[in-house]
Amino acid sequence: MKYFLTTAIDFVNSRPHLGTAYEKVTADIIARYRRLAGFDTHFLMGNDEHSQNVFRKAVEQGKDPLAYCDEMEGVFREVWQRLDVSFDDFIRTSDKKRHFPAVRKMAQACLDNGDIYEGSYEGFYCVGCEAFKQEKDLVAGNCPIHNTKPQWIKEKNWFFRLSKYQQPLLKHFAENPSFIEPDIRRNEILRLVEGGLEDISMTRAGQSWGIPVPFDPTSVVYVWFDALINYAAAVGYGWDEERFKEWWPASLHVVGKDITRFHCVIWPAMLMSAGVALPKQVFGHGWVYFKGERMSKTMGNIVDPLDAASRFGPDPLRLYLAKEIPYGGDGDFTWERFEEKYNADLANNLGNLVNRIASMTERYQQGVIRSAGGGPLAAIAAETVASYQASMDVHALHEGAAAAFRLISAANNYIAETQPWSLAKDPANADRLNGVLADTAEAVRIAAVLLSPVMPASATEIIRRLGDAAPASERRLDKDTVWRTSGEKQILNAGALWPRIEADKGVVTVTDETPKAPEASAPVAPAPVTEASASGGEGGPALITIDDFMKIQLKVGKVLGAERMPKSQKLLKLTVDAGEAEPRTILAGIAESYEPAAMVGKTIVIVANLAPRKMMGLESNGMVLAASPDGGAAIVLNVEPATPGTRVR
Repeated sequence: MKYFLTTAIDFVNSRPHLGTAYEKVTADIIARYRRLAGFDTHFLMGNDEHSQNVFRKAVEQGKDPLAYCDEMEGVFREVWQRLDVSFDDFIRTSDKKRHFPAVRKMAQACLDNGDIYEGSYEGFYCVGCEAFKQEKDLVAGNCPIHNTKPQWIKEKNWFFRLSKYQQPLLKHFAENPSFIEPDIRRNEILRLVEGGLEDISMTRAGQSWGIPVPFDPTSVVYVWFDALINYAAAVGYGWDEERFKEWWPASLHVVGKDITRFHCVIWPAMLMSAGVALPKQVFGHGWVYFKGERMSKTMGNIVDPLDAASRFGPDPLRLYLAKEIPYGGDGDFTWERFEEKYNADLANNLGNLVNRIASMTERYQQGVIRSAGGGPLAAIAAETVASYQASMDVHALHEGAAAAFRLISAANNYIAETQPWSLAKDPANADRLNGVLADTAEAVRIAAVLLSPVMPASATEIIRRLGDAAPASERRLDKDTVWRTSGEKQILNAGALWPRIEADKGVVTVTDETPKAPEASAPVAPAPVTEASASGGEGGPALITIDDFMKIQLKVGKVLGAERMPKSQKLLKLTVDAGEAEPRTILAGIAESYEPAAMVGKTIVIVANLAPRKMMGLESNGMVLAASPDGGAAIVLNVEPATPGTRVR
């Protein structure tokens, strides 16, 4: 089964920003999923170079346009490589071997079919979009995308007879309801086409930067007519017909919602005119905003994806883009939210779970696990795989990622319920202990397989640590998500996968185009301490600095067990899961407020880095946070259910 996937090709008048990267990363997730599902996948990306914006940028820098584009190819390839985007082919519209002959062939075919004619055009032209705009589409006289006033242009051009294809397009949409996804994009395009189509210019006169029109050497092919043909050009149209028959039509075009009109109206009309099969589907994704605003250079809020990748690795960014933004809708990015999800999903949840499995297996079983029957986690894993596949098949990437994390949460809960540290105390429980660890490890292995399109390097490392060293290229959804009930595995304890981001070491967003972090060699000095501030004012508490506060490590804990301390009216002995290899024993002075049974199952907050203290012959490792109004009975601070070990700040 073949699967040909493309993304929009990018103007090279500036570096890629996070919005550009969003499209490429999500398309890569789709491509990797299709490979995992057994498809012979061809993933195409590229650069759009015959743009007047690109030409002007080259002139500004005193460079030949082609030389400038050669440089920018390296810039774009570096970004995609750093983000682990696994494209199979990269096409440029300046490619004279592949793209030029394809454009000439399609232009000539449309002319021969009577769909290209000569005429004059005048209208509003947005330089940023490099597209003509109808007056009804303007907002307060400006382009709705770039918020700039279009130019009024009048020139002699060759036109493509788009109006002829109104009914054929509507017929195709009706017969192929999944041609345009998601539904919101399909409805937009239906309204556009039903409202009537106007013929469009397919050439520009008096320009040299572009592909000469085969039937008029005084003009070049208009950038949008030119650019759309890249998808067919890359796989042989106009230069290798056998290869073209092998890969065309495209299975999926992934594009931004602002250019669905070109891909869902103009492109299929061009193909109809040229007698070429239409792509099977176009998916119009939403935009990534920064703090609720669209990224733009003029606003100074561009986020460079390499900044996030260089700080935390590409996989945390890929996970955020896939899991936190419903695919097809708009999403928002802030550095604070990114760090929060990194800590919650990776440092505290998945990463901590992998570490707990490895450390307990090393401690209790010399690092060796014998596969077991499965138990409740096997059934949950089977349900998860089915849900994941159903979501990914329809490009619901956020739901696919969420399904994998539901399995991870189930594995975390299973550890809390079965308490392998307690089982380890009695040699008679050896088989049961092995079964708990084996089942948890197997659930995490399957979750990692499901996450491999989203987090390819991290998933491979998790799977390796859990005893499966098979190459990632050999991994397949049908065989690698089946619960393994036989065999022995060596589990590797190799340290933290994702160290926590601490607030005082995190990213600080500044007003230029790239967020910066504080320099390690130049810490921010605390405010001067005066007599008033040291005492907290008249009768107030002494003030501390943020550095003092950050020394206190507050964590979420789940109470697994509770019992009264003999000979003490105040103390309860609590067994608390704090997200570590073994639970902690904490002696808390709350016995006058709570019966032991009332504490079991509570999600509480503890001071996790308090020095151990011996009380009544037992060592207490931590402190439970509680309020005591006017010195009265203690009220334990409860929090909404959260993963044990989550940092509180």
